[in-house]
Amino acid sequence: MATTTSPSRYTPTGAGFQNPNFPNPMGPYDARVIIYGCLVHVLQLVRYKTWSFSPLALACFLETVGYIFRSLSSKDNPYHIIWFVVQYFMIVVAPVFISASIYVCINKLITWAKSVGYVLDQWWLSPKLILWGFVTVDVLTTILQIAGAALIGSSQSNQKDPATGNNILLAGLAVQSFSFTIFLAVLSLFRFALFKHPEKSTAVRAKDWFIAALAIASLLVYLRTLFRLSETAQGLFSHLSIHEVYFGTLEFSPVVLAVWILAVWHPGRWLPYDTAAASRTSRVESSSGKEKPRANV
Repeated sequence: MATTTSPSRYTPTGAGFQNPNFPNPMGPYDARVIIYGCLVHVLQLVRYKTWSFSPLALACFLETVGYIFRSLSSKDNPYHIIWFVVQYFMIVVAPVFISASIYVCINKLITWAKSVGYVLDQWWLSPKLILWGFVTVDVLTTILQIAGAALIGSSQSNQKDPATGNNILLAGLAVQSFSFTIFLAVLSLFRFALFKHPEKSTAVRAKDWFIAALAIASLLVYLRTLFRLSETAQGLFSHLSIHEVYFGTLEFSPVVLAVWILAVWHPGRWLPYDTAAASRTSRVESSSGKEKPRANV
């Protein structure tokens, strides 16, 4: 496969990177925003030893590499196949790792809630089901998206119709969007379930800021996924895909904001304890008939 190509006969006239008087995501401060976010997450990861949230730092690294290649592509040759595949792969995959960390957060929040006496017996609030169920869907849909993007790149390089690759990419995004819609519903139902125990309102208030930050970060990732879905549904070289104003506001900005929200309200500060140990202690005390002490939150 050629490493560089010119627009094929399936490429509309004028297609490519267009910037209608709007600063694109390669401005003088944009790279620093991502790199600093990466450093902040790495430092907090080491400080709090919250290794289960490593995907957050990995997502920042992937975003940084992706935008380096996107910058090379836009400044030199937007039809350079290697640069296109690398930047698309990195920028598409990075939010999946942010989502994985969000799934870990709700997993630990549910375990915490049970450890302080909340009765959450609903099957859809099973920590393992939430974590591995949504992660599995994200992995499968991301593989579809990467396969679709690779087919698009190959088709453009070989002067062929990229419709098949675009349809595969669209299927992956559609399933991913539906899955994340379900996750947002589960997150909302979890918060509502906490209202059923007003006697534990003090414990809940201690986590409310973190739960709110988690919800906002989730909505931002969801917004980015819906943008990708709409962009792909319009087809290659559509209005959404060739104007940087949409990419900057609906892809770049939501991901950066989600990264920094989870840096300010880092899980290591709000979930600093070993929730697995707390859960085991809770089960032992429950089986022995002892009253469970209130967790230190």
